[in-house]
Amino acid sequence: MPTPLIIDTDPGVDDAVALLLALASPEVEVRAVTTVFGNVPLPVTTANAARLLALAGRDDVPLAAGADRPLVHPQRERAESWHGADGLGGLAAGLPEPAAGPDPRGAVGLMADVLRAAPEPVTVVPIGPLTNVALLLAVHPELTARIGRIVAMGGSLGAGNTTGAAEFNVFSDPEAAHRVFTQAEVPVTLVPLDLTMRCLADRRWLADLAASGPRCAQLAAMIGHYHDAFRTRYGLDAVALHDALAVLEAVVPGTLRTTGLPLRVACDLGPARGVVVADRRPAAPGPQVHVALDADIPAVLSEILTRLHAWSAPPVSA
Repeated sequence: MPTPLIIDTDPGVDDAVALLLALASPEVEVRAVTTVFGNVPLPVTTANAARLLALAGRDDVPLAAGADRPLVHPQRERAESWHGADGLGGLAAGLPEPAAGPDPRGAVGLMADVLRAAPEPVTVVPIGPLTNVALLLAVHPELTARIGRIVAMGGSLGAGNTTGAAEFNVFSDPEAAHRVFTQAEVPVTLVPLDLTMRCLADRRWLADLAASGPRCAQLAAMIGHYHDAFRTRYGLDAVALHDALAVLEAVVPGTLRTTGLPLRVACDLGPARGVVVADRRPAAPGPQVHVALDADIPAVLSEILTRLHAWSAPPVSA
């Protein structure tokens, strides 16, 4: 039986790769997609998620909008410079129109209903700010046993990408991230920049993606703006597939090599806001988060490309 999955996302170019990767993977069944503010405002992330589901021919997957702002303080920064004003490299309007609007239950209500209905534990994959997941855990503590694990992309134990040491998803809502990382009821796997910034899809990988079929060609075109921004910032002719790594770990548990560490998130308003602090002391107290710090990177890149290629290829005629 495929593992039931909920994707919580803020598309975003790398979110688009990740969402389509989940839909391409037979090991899982995407039971719901929920959206959150993040790379662009919530109405845009929700419209983008709907169009991506339409691109995949999966209008059957329920989609619901969630939080439009962080739990406590206003969002300090968005990421249009990386993803384009429309979140998808300027190409969102060229994607198929969705068949229906968002589910009126909202993100937390939809997630709760999926958890109640699933015959086995559900994997929750937040690849944007963790606001919706923190709200789910707070509002529905009776459903924590229905969550098999949370596999999140975010944070950094070293250099950040939004401030010197803070990563965008965690920096966008540090209080929500702290709530998720410090609870003991649901196992958490965290895929941070320490790994994702080493998993770089180069020009050849992107060309292979573009040649993998019509839908992947659209996806590769979306990556163009992100690729340019990455090259400008880092001087590398490549892109980091941040969110896709978290999805691949959710699809094939054990793909990434993890280290158990208690984590805290700095929630003050100073220069350390959003920094993830790991307690590396032996027998450090607190729930351990499984932090993905290593992987067979060529194998990961190859696996993502292979799955997207199979998804994009036209069906074989009988």
